[in-house]
Amino acid sequence: METDRASRLRRDIGFFGASLLVLNAMIGAGIFALPGKVAVNAGMLSPWLFLVVGILFLSVVLTFAELASYYEKTGGPVLYASEAFGPLAGFSTGWVIFLARMTAFAANANVMATYLASLSDVFAGNLARAAIISAVTIGLTWANVMGVRDGVRTMGIFTVLKVTPLVIMVLLGLQYVTGTTLLPSAPFVVDQLGSTTLLLIYAYVGFETIAVTAGETSQPRSTLPKALVGTVIGTGLLYFVIVLVFVSIISQDQYASATLVDVGRALAGTTGALAITLAAVFSIGGNLAGSMIAAPRLIFSLAENRLLPQWFGHVHSKYATPDRCILLMGAMALVLALTGSFVKLAVASSVARLLGYLICIASLPTIRRNASAEARKKAYRLKGGYTIPVIGFVICIWLLMQSKTESWVAVSILIAIGAVLYGIETRTGIRGADED
Repeated sequence: METDRASRLRRDIGFFGASLLVLNAMIGAGIFALPGKVAVNAGMLSPWLFLVVGILFLSVVLTFAELASYYEKTGGPVLYASEAFGPLAGFSTGWVIFLARMTAFAANANVMATYLASLSDVFAGNLARAAIISAVTIGLTWANVMGVRDGVRTMGIFTVLKVTPLVIMVLLGLQYVTGTTLLPSAPFVVDQLGSTTLLLIYAYVGFETIAVTAGETSQPRSTLPKALVGTVIGTGLLYFVIVLVFVSIISQDQYASATLVDVGRALAGTTGALAITLAAVFSIGGNLAGSMIAAPRLIFSLAENRLLPQWFGHVHSKYATPDRCILLMGAMALVLALTGSFVKLAVASSVARLLGYLICIASLPTIRRNASAEARKKAYRLKGGYTIPVIGFVICIWLLMQSKTESWVAVSILIAIGAVLYGIETRTGIRGADED
C-alpha cells in the first residue's frame, strides 16, 4: 500500500526509460579502459571471460528482477532489507548504496573532465576542471528537479551519443576477427583470477538503480524485471563483441596501456580516436545522469520509511520530484568531486554495493513468504526454487573475499556514520511520539 507522499510522484518512466537506466548505470567509464587491463591476465580469452562472468552475475540480476516484481514503491534495496530484517538493515542498505552511487558520481565527473582535457588545452588546468565538473553536476541536478522525464530524456541523448560510436567501432573491427581470436586454442586459464574477476565485475554493477525508481515507473512489477534482465543480457553481449574486437586489433605487448581509444585510432586514425574519446565522455555523462535519477530516490525512500528526517521526503509541488534529495545529492557530489576527498569512498563503493546485494538476496525468502496471493501470482518468480539466488549469494561472497582491507575499513566507517544518523532519527521519532 503506497503512502500519500509516494503517490504524488509521477509514473513517467516507461520500459524505454527503465532500460536506459540499467544501460547507463552499467556502461560508464569502465568499458573504455577495462579490456586492456583484463587482457593482461586473460589474453585472447578476455571476451569469453567477460561473457562467462556476465552469465554468472546474471544470477544476482535475476534475483533482483524477482524482488522488484513485488513492489511498486520507490526504494528498491531499502524496501527489501527493511521487510526482511527490520528498519536498521533497511537504512544501512540504502545508506551504503547511496554513498556508493554518490561517490561514483563524483569520481566519474573527474574522469569526464580528464577525457575532455585530452581533447583540447582549453579544457586542461584546474580551473577548467572545476568549471566542467560544476557545469555537469549543476546541469544534471537542475534537469532532475524539473522532472524525471527531463532526466530520462537527458540520459537518452547521452545513450545515443555513446553507443553509436561503439557500435560503429565494432562493425568496422569485426573484419579483423578470425577463427583463432574467436575460439582460441589455449586452455581456459586466467592469471590472478580473483582480482581479474573483481576488476571485470565493475562493468556489470549498477543495475540495482532501476529498482530504486519503482515509484516513478509505469507498471513497475512487469516493466522493471523485463527491462532489467533484457538490458543486462544485451549489455553483456555488447561487452563480448567490444572485447573481441579489442584483442583482434591490439597486440599482446600493448594490452597494459591500451584503451578503446587506441582501437578507434587503429581503425580510423585521428578521427576514430576522437570519436571513441567523445563516446567515453558521453558514456560517463549517461552514467552520471542515471546516478542523479536513482541515488536521490534512495534518500527519499529512507525518509518515506521514517528512517531519515521527514524534511528529505519533500516532493516539489509543481514538478512532482523529490527535489530536496536531488539537491542534496548534487551538492554532496559536487563538493566531493571538486575537493577530491571522495577517493577512499570510491575505492570502497564496490564493497558497499556487494554488501547491499548480499542483504537483498538474503531477503528474498522472507519477501516470498510474506507476499499476498495476488502479489505471488503477478511476481517474476524464478524457476528452481532458491538455486539462482544461492548462486548469486555465493558469487558476491567470493567477490568480497577478493577485496582489500582498506576497503573494508572505509565501508565500516561509513556504516558507523549511518548508524549514528539512524539512531538520531529513531530517538527523535520516539520523542515526538511521546509528546503526541
